[in-house]
Amino acid sequence: MSPSPASADHQIRTIAIDGQKYFVALRTSHDGVEYLGRLMFTEASTEIAYQDHGGVPGVSVEDAVSKAKEFSDGELVQRCYRALSEKRRYGKLRRATDRVIEKIKHLNRIAIGLEKGLLDTQKGKLELDQAQIDLLEIVRSLRTYAGVEDEPDDTQLQH
Repeated sequence: MSPSPASADHQIRTIAIDGQKYFVALRTSHDGVEYLGRLMFTEASTEIAYQDHGGVPGVSVEDAVSKAKEFSDGELVQRCYRALSEKRRYGKLRRATDRVIEKIKHLNRIAIGLEKGLLDTQKGKLELDQAQIDLLEIVRSLRTYAGVEDEPDDTQLQH
């Protein structure tokens, strides 16, 4: 049994808020017990993504995606406003950090799978090696994202 990918994005639909178009996707991951989705709202004009901190749990990826698709436009708008109110200035660094955490969780799932005999030893070791390579690649990229804002601070431009 091979572990599922660390995370994957699933398109939900497009919504409009205050004249802006947002693509809505559900980013799913597995924590060893259940699947958890986080709604991502990507502004179409800038391609900047904002993550809602609320979760959409499911017993499977399909279950979590189905629940997200059942949200009304009004519910998605509320969740988008919540995500926008908590937006970060350094979104690229945050997303890279999230990838590090997901990769560490994936690495741990592989190690546990090997320890419990759920994975073939040779294949599991190859997956561990690949996860480590992926993790190091992400860590090496952090320097390029540190201190880089997603968008200019309009308040500073006006003064």
